[in-house]
Parts: sequence; C-alpha cells; structure tokens
Amino acid sequence: MDIGPVFKPRRLSTPLDRLTRSTAGKRSLTKTRRKRGRYVQSVPANGKPDDLALDATLRHAALNRTRTRSTEPGIQLKKSDWQKKVRVRRAANLILFVVDASWSMAASERIEATKGAIFSLLTDAYKRRDQVGLVVFQREEARLELAPTSSVELAKEALKDIPVGGKTPLSHGLVLAYRVIQQARRKDPEVMPLMILLTDGAGNVSLTRLPPQEEALRVARLIARSGIRSVVINMEHPSFDRGLTQELADALRGPCYTLKELRAQELYQTVRDELTAER
Repeated sequence: MDIGPVFKPRRLSTPLDRLTRSTAGKRSLTKTRRKRGRYVQSVPANGKPDDLALDATLRHAALNRTRTRSTEPGIQLKKSDWQKKVRVRRAANLILFVVDASWSMAASERIEATKGAIFSLLTDAYKRRDQVGLVVFQREEARLELAPTSSVELAKEALKDIPVGGKTPLSHGLVLAYRVIQQARRKDPEVMPLMILLTDGAGNVSLTRLPPQEEALRVARLIARSGIRSVVINMEHPSFDRGLTQELADALRGPCYTLKELRAQELYQTVRDELTAER
C-alpha cells in the first residue's frame, strides 16, 4: 500500500480551510495539578499549604488588614489568607485516526491519505510531545495498526501493508478507539485526545444484538460523554449521502466535513486546525 506524500508542515490554503475553524486559538494548554508548569493565577488554598502562591497570599493578608483596620504591627498571616498557585502547561496531544477500510472504491484512498497525514504529523511531534495512532476496521473486526507513538521509524514499520475490503464493523472501530484513548489517559491523565474518524457511516457488523447503526451511535455517545474530541470525515459520495456520517458526528458532538478530494495535506491541515481551535 502506498503512502500519501509526506511534507514539511506548513500553513496551507485549500478549500478545506474554509470548512474548518478560522480562529487561531492557543495550542493545547491545560491546567495541571502538578507543581510544574507556568503559574498563571491563584485561588484560595482552603487551609492546605500545597504549592502556595506567596505573592497572592501576602496581598490577601494585606487587604484583610486594611478591611479590618488592624492596629497590630506587620501583616498577620492566617490560614484563610493562604492562596495556592494555578499552573498551566502544554499538554501532549494524542491524535488517533480511525479509518474505515471496508470494501469500497475509496478504501485504498483513505488509507493512503491517512498514512501521509500520520507521517506529516510525526515530523514535528517530537517538538510538541504529540503522539499519533491508527485504528483500522474492516471485515469482522477492528485492529490497532499503529499504537500511539511519536516515532517516524516505528510508524514506517507498522504501516507497511494494511489490507482493505470486506464488511464495515463501525462500532468495533469506535470501541477499540475508545479503549486506546482511555489507556493513554491512564498513562498520562493530562493528555489531550483527538479522534479523526474517516467513514461513510454505514456500519453493518454488530458487537451485540443491536442493529449496527444503533449500536454505533450508542458507542459514539459514550465517547462524547467521556470528553473525547472527535472529527468525522464523510467519505460517502455526495450523490448517495444518506446523512449517516452527520448523525454519527452529532452523536460524537464533533464537526463533520465532506471533502471533494481526500489528500494527506488536507487531512493534516484539518487536524492542525482542530488542535489549535479555541474551545
């Protein structure tokens, strides 16, 4: 299977840019409970001397002295004056592609474009601490073709040959993606996951006795409730679009994009825009 073109990341001007968010937000800053990260503000410490903000604590005590018009010399520090630091740090992103590789004329195109986007994202992942992974679903199951990594070499080895064809176990793919992301969260509770789902939304294999579409929507709602951000790329031909991908995107509480041409550059840019969009 060929890999889509790999390129040095740069700002692109494509038709897709008009579909994605135009706001240039901050990149993946998250509050952290650790005593590392940039001190940005303070909040009441509630009597717990943990990571105290000395400047804010002194200000609070001085204000209390002024309010009470105390005549005692100096500033008297009380537990009620204690303020703790609120810190933020740049969190690592986990970008997990979930790709429908079931039989269709577009299956090979999806895989090729996704590979190109993965390698392009990995070219700057080492600077940003990002990780990229790939779940593929087809026939009767979903497979983790690329475990989350920031290594281009590991990705090259893992993505050499990916089969296409067969049925569409959509809910299998969503369940595996959920498990991969939850495992990553256990390793790093502050990781920022983003799922990129490429599909026509027409699942036809179930994990349970539920109809495939109903089952997939239930899994999608579970993913949304868990706070995982998602983007759906609609791979259905416009002439035959039954609205299944939009319904899936609604359940995931994420945007749904329809592309005239699926290329690595556009897919890469979609991910970058989503990572930098204001939330």
